[in-house]
Amino acid sequence: MTSQTTLDKTGPGDGRPAAPSDGALASGLRGHPWLTLITVAVGVMMVALDGTIVAIANPAIQQDLGATFAEVQWITNGYFLALAVALITAGKLGDRFGHRQTFLIGVVGFAAASGAIGLSHSIGFVVTFRVLQGLFGALLMPAALGLLRATFPAEKLNMAIGIWGMVIGASTAGGPILGGVLVEHVNWQSVFFINVPVGVLALVLGILILLDHRAENAPRSFDLPGIALLSGAMFCLVWALIKAPEWGWGAGQTWTFIAASLLGFGLFAFWETKVAEPLIPLGLFRSVALSAGVVLMVLMAIAFMGGLFFVTFYLQNVHGMSPIDAGLHLLPLTGMMIVGSPLAGVMITKLGPRIPLAGGMAATAIAMYGMSTLETDTGSAVMSLWFALLGLGLAPVMVGATEVIVGNAPLELSGVAGGLQQAAMQIGGSLGTAVLGAVMASKVDSDLAGNWKDAGLPPLTAAQEAQASEAVQVGVPPIAKGTPEAIAAKITDVAHDTFISGMSLASLVAAAVAAVAVLVALLTKRGANAEAGAGVGHI
Repeated sequence: MTSQTTLDKTGPGDGRPAAPSDGALASGLRGHPWLTLITVAVGVMMVALDGTIVAIANPAIQQDLGATFAEVQWITNGYFLALAVALITAGKLGDRFGHRQTFLIGVVGFAAASGAIGLSHSIGFVVTFRVLQGLFGALLMPAALGLLRATFPAEKLNMAIGIWGMVIGASTAGGPILGGVLVEHVNWQSVFFINVPVGVLALVLGILILLDHRAENAPRSFDLPGIALLSGAMFCLVWALIKAPEWGWGAGQTWTFIAASLLGFGLFAFWETKVAEPLIPLGLFRSVALSAGVVLMVLMAIAFMGGLFFVTFYLQNVHGMSPIDAGLHLLPLTGMMIVGSPLAGVMITKLGPRIPLAGGMAATAIAMYGMSTLETDTGSAVMSLWFALLGLGLAPVMVGATEVIVGNAPLELSGVAGGLQQAAMQIGGSLGTAVLGAVMASKVDSDLAGNWKDAGLPPLTAAQEAQASEAVQVGVPPIAKGTPEAIAAKITDVAHDTFISGMSLASLVAAAVAAVAVLVALLTKRGANAEAGAGVGHI
């Protein structure tokens, strides 16, 4: 039996890609839609988990390897940067060579890079292998969506994406919980080693179950200049946003990279109108719904990933929780995403995506506003309320925006559409960490000296103030050895109050971003091309 699905070349007669013919459908395990869903879910779970599981381990990594705050940010930013730059190209690889092959390569590479991180003894190696993780994850993620799109018929696709979104949402939100258990009871290296057996399982399932699907008019060539232009433009954009807090938002270096990014995007758009088989046919963006879905993913990730970065430091360094306790305090967020994602799939099937998406972003905005009110002595019940509301708001957005993007793209571009969806989320994550990190740093720098003076503490030199500011940005009191207990208590109060003021402002910015996303959600609609996927199968 061949591993590639034979396609009906006649098509539906309206220009849409043809669905697989009856005689070509797999029997038994191979190609079974629900088993395919389970297989790709195991793979994407690793990638989604690693987006946040490291957050809970960051303090341990920082202490063990002697890393600075900026280096700790690079553990997250390097991963997101590699994903963001490579995802669309990786989606094109899947459209060209088959999503099954790219998925399996991505699984093997991701697991191997994870094992290498666990064996690393310097922050430089950790960041390097995190970048490799991101590159292999980029192969895996759009391939998973492409396989689902080709395997499930239209009437089951939303439910499949709902479950797929549940896995991503639960993995993303559950990362801190699992990370807390592993960091506290094993070590931070185990956060990465755990991907190795998961990767082996995904590989075995993929070899046994996945069936390659390729549209009749799938791309036959590569737009290498387009790949270079888009990758360069995205790199310059994300690099500028990541480095801006260090260089300064008004610095020439920052704006040089932003200008280079804008030039790159402009040249890319021009080139795509000239090449026979473009990397991203610009006609895709004539769909207002698809464009709105991409923007929505970016805005959602800014609010979610940026906010979550500081919450882990708040729980551990301000409230003094252990890693596992910090993870358990985020359980309401995880639980609501697990429950909410399949329900969101049902709602979107019945109502369309517009109302669930707008409602979800409104709930996210309210939750982020609530998180801006957290104080040093806020109780667990209040924190749980805001975390649960955040999970409830994010669930329909994870599912609905994915369906809007992938369902409004032609079948032969399902990999590119999956890459767009994931690139939007990863760029948003990088933007959230970088921009909200800049907000935090600016607020801490602005308030620390005054708060320090008001507490009657001895004045700091410029160098001491810079070091203290870096510590306070992660909620750590800058207490020198031998400091008297009474002075240490004052320093702790100042550090925590200043950190809270920075986190509060960052949360308000995230709430504003989520509020804008409510308006964007109103532009979405049900995928027009979802019916181009599998018409029959083992459902």
